[in-house]
Amino acid sequence: MSTALHPVVAEVTQRIAQRSTNTRAAYLAMLDAAHKPGPYRSGMGCANAAHAYAAMPAHDKLSLRQERQPNIGIITAYNDMLSAHQPYEHYPALLREAARKMGATAQVAGGVPAMCDGITQGEDGMGLSLFSRDVIAMATAVGLSHNVFDAAVMLGVCDKIVPGLFIGALQFGHLPVVFIPAGPMTSGLSNDEKSQVRQQYAQGLVSRDVLLAAEQAAYHSAGTCTFYGTANSNQMLMEIMGLHLPGSSFVNPGTPLREALSVAAVERAIALSSQAKSGMGYQITAEVLVNGIVGLLATGGSTNHTLHLVAMARAAGYVVNWDDFADLSACIPLLARVYPNGSADVNHFHAAGGVPFLVGELLQAGLLHDDVHTLLGQGLHRYAVEPWLDKTQLAWRSAPKQSGDLNVLRPVAQPFSPDGGLRLLKGNLGRAVVKISAVKPQHHVVRAPAVVVNDQSELIALHKNGLLEKDFIAVVRFQGPQANGMPELHKLTPLLGVLQDKGFHVALVTDGRMSGASGKVPAAIHLSPEALAGGAIGKICDGDMLVLNCETGDLHTEVNDAEMAERSAAVQPQHPRQAASGQGLFALMRHNASTAESGACTLFKD
Repeated sequence: MSTALHPVVAEVTQRIAQRSTNTRAAYLAMLDAAHKPGPYRSGMGCANAAHAYAAMPAHDKLSLRQERQPNIGIITAYNDMLSAHQPYEHYPALLREAARKMGATAQVAGGVPAMCDGITQGEDGMGLSLFSRDVIAMATAVGLSHNVFDAAVMLGVCDKIVPGLFIGALQFGHLPVVFIPAGPMTSGLSNDEKSQVRQQYAQGLVSRDVLLAAEQAAYHSAGTCTFYGTANSNQMLMEIMGLHLPGSSFVNPGTPLREALSVAAVERAIALSSQAKSGMGYQITAEVLVNGIVGLLATGGSTNHTLHLVAMARAAGYVVNWDDFADLSACIPLLARVYPNGSADVNHFHAAGGVPFLVGELLQAGLLHDDVHTLLGQGLHRYAVEPWLDKTQLAWRSAPKQSGDLNVLRPVAQPFSPDGGLRLLKGNLGRAVVKISAVKPQHHVVRAPAVVVNDQSELIALHKNGLLEKDFIAVVRFQGPQANGMPELHKLTPLLGVLQDKGFHVALVTDGRMSGASGKVPAAIHLSPEALAGGAIGKICDGDMLVLNCETGDLHTEVNDAEMAERSAAVQPQHPRQAASGQGLFALMRHNASTAESGACTLFKD
């Protein structure tokens, strides 16, 4: 099905593997030491085993005592505040029953926290968001540490949850691991209408009641939010990396097909548990990681994965950097237009052909590695299929050969853009990334004076006071991982969009993050070094002329080097209220966080 691999895809894959020779070898040695034939609980002390199975039904205890059938560990991110995770409430019972029908057993090994960036946007709690990924990874490892499981399934969807589960599971990478999605909510208020109301509210044209009604019409039921932010990018990634069942990412919750896929997932975990070297850690190779980056670029996925995928790769012993993203972006065509890069949502994307169509197209163009191991065996071509119910029986059929809607999903021969829209920016301010999938060409280059703030609330206040009716580049500093946990600055999106629509030349430069749904305003994000680590962003003053050029990859200040060297760096302002929102507990993580380009991670050294 596949053709010759594109030379850039081959070259980037090779250099990742070469760069990672020592770290990957050390990781594989860890897996080999942990792997053993037969059930992992065999030979346990009697008291240990009794503790592990005390609460299980009698017939499950009998199976476990015989030490022949596999026991599956379930790690769940269930809570009923997050719409995306609410469907997981009844999954453990469903999965346990599916395991019993195959003569196996399943237990909830542990729960992990799951916070919602949509709830904490612009609030102090957002300072916990990024590091919650590392907490989730550690909690996943705690859940699996009892060493009584022969495989594991991961129940998680949203922004930091899937990367955290992924990183934690790789510490037990000798075990097969299956990720089970919950699916997106059905479509509500259109993304265009929602965005319009947000901008109207930012201009004071509509009341908060109108805004709240629009938001509730958009986010209205159980399931993942339907825009293509980090949560849905996670789902695409798990599928194209072979850790979901094919075509399962965007099947709505509460449907017979969703339930059938969930049952099939635990059945697959049981089947894999008896196969040699079927562990997740062996499955995740440089080729699989590159496939993930390609999928992200081809769909215009979340910029947050320039952090998460780096950390996820490092957990498997691979070193990935932003040059890899940028070089791949230059040759990967943009094949999807999903909000905020278009008006459609993920339900439309799925109906148009979704990930199975995408996989088929990219394989035929030589832009994906086919020779990888997936949950279904060798070969990513196994993922160019979609699930359906033949009466009540789960079945698979070939992905559609043509897109169901060319406004949403296109073939490689007819892309929305010849490249993936992600750029690496470099200059005397450091290194940053910018996503231009939804940025119109006339906004790709912005040269304007700086407006410098230390918190997004300060910029919002300037806007409310009418002080931003001009060309400018907003510089929001002390937003890096070491400063305050690197919160998203999504609250700035509407006001900057309004000013751009008025004809002003505006852009953003920050050592923080934008939302995974960043859109039409050019935003140089994840700037490294961050202000707290001595980065040049800490020396920028109001009025300094800055240049952000998405075409050439240039990001610099026109202030000369001598003057910049003489300036004193700004001092981070203190926000005592943040400790009351839990940030005080994360001080050690901020102190030990790696750079943004190294994944802003507290678990691995730069």
